Amino acid sequence: MANTQTEPDLAPATVRKPWWRALSGLDAAAALIVLIPAVLLFVDRAALPPVLAETAASFAHTLPFILFAVAVVAYLRAAGATTLLAKVFQGHESRMIFLAAVFGGLSPFCSCEVIPFVAALLAVGAPLSAVMAFWLASPLMDPAMFLVTAGTLGVDFALAKTGFAIAIGLGGGFAVKALSGSALYSDPLKEQPKSACCGCGPSPFEGTPNWRFWQEAPRRDEFTSVARDNLIFLGKWLLLAYLLQSLMIRYVPADWIANTLGGDGAWPIVMGALVGGPAYLNGYAAVPLVAGLLEQGMAPGAAMSFVIAGGVSCIPAAVAVWALVKPRVFASYIAFALIGALVAGFGWAALA
Repeated sequence: MANTQTEPDLAPATVRKPWWRALSGLDAAAALIVLIPAVLLFVDRAALPPVLAETAASFAHTLPFILFAVAVVAYLRAAGATTLLAKVFQGHESRMIFLAAVFGGLSPFCSCEVIPFVAALLAVGAPLSAVMAFWLASPLMDPAMFLVTAGTLGVDFALAKTGFAIAIGLGGGFAVKALSGSALYSDPLKEQPKSACCGCGPSPFEGTPNWRFWQEAPRRDEFTSVARDNLIFLGKWLLLAYLLQSLMIRYVPADWIANTLGGDGAWPIVMGALVGGPAYLNGYAAVPLVAGLLEQGMAPGAAMSFVIAGGVSCIPAAVAVWALVKPRVFASYIAFALIGALVAGFGWAALA
């Protein structure tokens, strides 16, 4: 909340903030992009040029996918396509679960924007089963993430992850439907659910889509704003991820990764699912890191279980659920994510 008190004007030289307060205002990704090369310059000067060159080459390879993804998301947001999501939660419960899982895997908005919409749905009696299907599928895939994943890990991996995202949503949704009469899912809402978590603004689910958005000045402004914000967000996180990937390839022994997350059998897939959540930066930054791990010997099934488990249990996605429902429902959400990650890992291991 902004400070409403009037403070006297002070000359810049009069106030000197401690250095740690200055650092606290920096963007974490941008700060690391600057800090990592600076540290490398002092500890291993000879490694700096090849690391930066590899980072730049990887980023340039993905840049066309980033630009296209930014344009697609900005178009959908400016046109108001997210208003179509409200229609998903109408009709027969089984139909709602199916559509919620599909739309959740394709929706182009962040977890924070979902909170006020889902809170309203739950408050008026929308079935938790459909909401759970949406919650599980939503953080795993969206148009931008699909394009970035396809450009880095291949179209087959991106398609498989999309399929697994929808399947996990369906599994969780129908499981909640089957247990809807149990104590686990009775009275699932917290008394005072939060309406927002990261300042994303009001719910974008009202109004009518206008696919010719350029005819309206506010929608043109929305397109420009969304495109700019997403380009900055994707650009900084992917640049940081490719920088970390270059460091990992250079300094992390391939034998260690191959022994821990490589090879056949169940253990690498289980490990991928267990470390997915704690090691996850965000869905976009994880893609280059997984590419580096695969290059170092990570098993394909472990890669899939890693991105599935991490995508659902990462902080933005988990906070969206925790803010609205009681701990027992949140625990089932995490359990569905872990089970889904294991199934996806074994499934991709069999297909890859």
